[in-house]
Amino acid sequence: MASLQDQLLKAGLADKSKAKQARADKRKKQKLKNKGTAVEQDENKLAAQQAAEAKKQRDLELNQQRQAELEKKAVVAQIRQLITVNQQPKGKGDTVLNFTDENVVKRMYVSDAVHKLVVDARLAVVKLDEDYLLIPTPVADKIAERDAKMVIYRADLREENKEKSAEDDWYAEYEIPDDLTW
Repeated sequence: MASLQDQLLKAGLADKSKAKQARADKRKKQKLKNKGTAVEQDENKLAAQQAAEAKKQRDLELNQQRQAELEKKAVVAQIRQLITVNQQPKGKGDTVLNFTDENVVKRMYVSDAVHKLVVDARLAVVKLDEDYLLIPTPVADKIAERDAKMVIYRADLREENKEKSAEDDWYAEYEIPDDLTW
């Protein structure tokens, strides 16, 4: 079976030069079409890869955020456990222990012995939820490493104590005579 082009040539409706030109045009169109699909396929692949990279980056960021939240929860749980395990009794007493929490003066009634321990910086005041509790100072140091806002009051970090120690240092260069009697 002859092609349509051969039939038109035999019938005399087309000549060889026009047929040759038509074949060349057809071949060029086919090449351009093949190139165009290859470019389109490359663009599609590139777009798919970019989308996959973007999704991978988004997943990585979400995973990092989840990990940070889990670490925060773990730190909060550690602090809560340190406070509950090392909580010291306030004792029954009428001695008032004043301290500030976010520029608000708070009061805690403690016994005289507990008040002396707090003033001597052996105990510190920490905040757990809405309660103020007493814990040993070394434990307060561990809590401050994790979250400094939880430790509300420590007597050894107050400016008054620093001023007193500075005054004591000023007199340190003078010797006290052994024969001094009061």
